[in-house]
Amino acid sequence: MSVKAVIFDLDGTLIEFRFDYRVVRAEVKQFLVSSGFPPSLFSINESVFDMLKKVEVFMRNNGKDKDEIEEVREKALSIVEKFELEAVRQTSLIPGAQETLEELKRMNLKLGLFTLNSSNATMQVLKRFRLEDLFEAVVTRESVSRVKPDASHLQKVLMLLNVEPEEAVIVGDSVVDMKSAASLGAYAVGVTTGISTAKQLMNAGATCIITSLTDLPTLIKEINEATGAV
Repeated sequence: MSVKAVIFDLDGTLIEFRFDYRVVRAEVKQFLVSSGFPPSLFSINESVFDMLKKVEVFMRNNGKDKDEIEEVREKALSIVEKFELEAVRQTSLIPGAQETLEELKRMNLKLGLFTLNSSNATMQVLKRFRLEDLFEAVVTRESVSRVKPDASHLQKVLMLLNVEPEEAVIVGDSVVDMKSAASLGAYAVGVTTGISTAKQLMNAGATCIITSLTDLPTLIKEINEATGAV
């Protein structure tokens, strides 16, 4: 199949998000411990979403209902959002991001975005850099019950764009982006502009690695030529 859509991660892929994850995780852990959860349950080496999975299991095992679980989740994520909104003011575009997105639009490709960020922080970033009109689908963490690498996060974007996984190229800088794409059989492009090394991205399922977003339009043309779509 030919490539009909390109779906991007945000932090580390399109923007340089100046965000200290360890500080955020430490504050979320502190909140959870102060709420009565065992300190040994969490590590600042794991993501906030991994912490919240443990919270859900712990609370269910202790007879808590869905509303009580959701209340803790919302409070924890409000801490994350506080840091995200502060980071928005300091962030900048990854070199080549604007030109690449505009070139992909000229190629008549649909563009989507799937991010772990909040809707508020995401839209502030897109508006700041005047990117909001380039994307036909934006799926933030509030839009899904399970975030990436759970396949449902990427599936939501594919559904909104009305494309099959085989018709999409997924671009991201993290292991979870590559795992999301690989789980659905989409073409996974790892970029080394963010948190993961080329080796980590390949081990997570990347189909190929690029060092600059400006390589993306040429890569997609080559993919389409190889499949006889051009």
